[in-house]
Amino acid sequence: MTAPYLGNPKRTIEVLQKYDFVFQKKFGQNFLIDTHVLDKIISAAEITKEDFVLEIGPGIGTMTQYLACAAREVVAVEIDKALIPILEDTLQDYSNVTVLNEDILKVDIKKLADEHNNGKPIKVVANLPYYITTPIIMGLFEGDVPIESITVMVQKEVADRMQVGPGTKEYGALSLAVQYYAEPYIVANVPPNCFMPRPKVGSAVIRLTKHAEPPVEVFDTKLMFRIIRASFNQRRKTLANGLNNSPELSFGKEEIQRAIKACGFPEGIRGEALTLEEFAALTNEFKSK
Repeated sequence: MTAPYLGNPKRTIEVLQKYDFVFQKKFGQNFLIDTHVLDKIISAAEITKEDFVLEIGPGIGTMTQYLACAAREVVAVEIDKALIPILEDTLQDYSNVTVLNEDILKVDIKKLADEHNNGKPIKVVANLPYYITTPIIMGLFEGDVPIESITVMVQKEVADRMQVGPGTKEYGALSLAVQYYAEPYIVANVPPNCFMPRPKVGSAVIRLTKHAEPPVEVFDTKLMFRIIRASFNQRRKTLANGLNNSPELSFGKEEIQRAIKACGFPEGIRGEALTLEEFAALTNEFKSK
């Protein structure tokens, strides 16, 4: 297998010019041009020769080459059909890679894991388009997909949001959702000059290691996330008002106040002060009645 040769600006420009490639703003394309960052991603994802890896958004195949050398098998899902001939070229020496020209949000990833990994947990690695980071990550967690870890490049502020706790302004529904499913760890901060074209914001590589069991016991996960969303929809409001005003919930005012009191929370508490355990306790309180 050929050693990876993409990953520096010169090679990237050569490939793009050869195919007259035009960056598509709607796909949020920013290609990595820093080999140190690529090495960090591969090492953070702990890819071994036993692993099946799903790569989302391979671009011109830069990280795919690195993954192919480290893993047993790679399936790379790319939405932009203009990149498919480029990938066929850059990945022709890597026999353990399959490229799918699909929208990742429409791919049956569980079926992929069954077919390529006998249903065993897979590792996901991606340089994600920033506009679609949350739907992709939540889709992976909520879709009953067997996952060991997700190692992704995301916007720096999104990575921060995934790992913070109560009382910070970054803390919100995404923090709680990610922490319910996984243990987040920021591997590296990545400045804009590591990409082509340069994004306007800083990026970060974050590794989300899936919990074997959720860290809290909750009778109804879907209800808990509806309660969480309602609590953060109007951040300046009290928890009681947030829940009362939510179109997703059908609890009466008295019922809400009774549940908050039963959990031992102060009357005027705001949603952003609650931990994951406290949201689970509140959900269970509603369910038990």
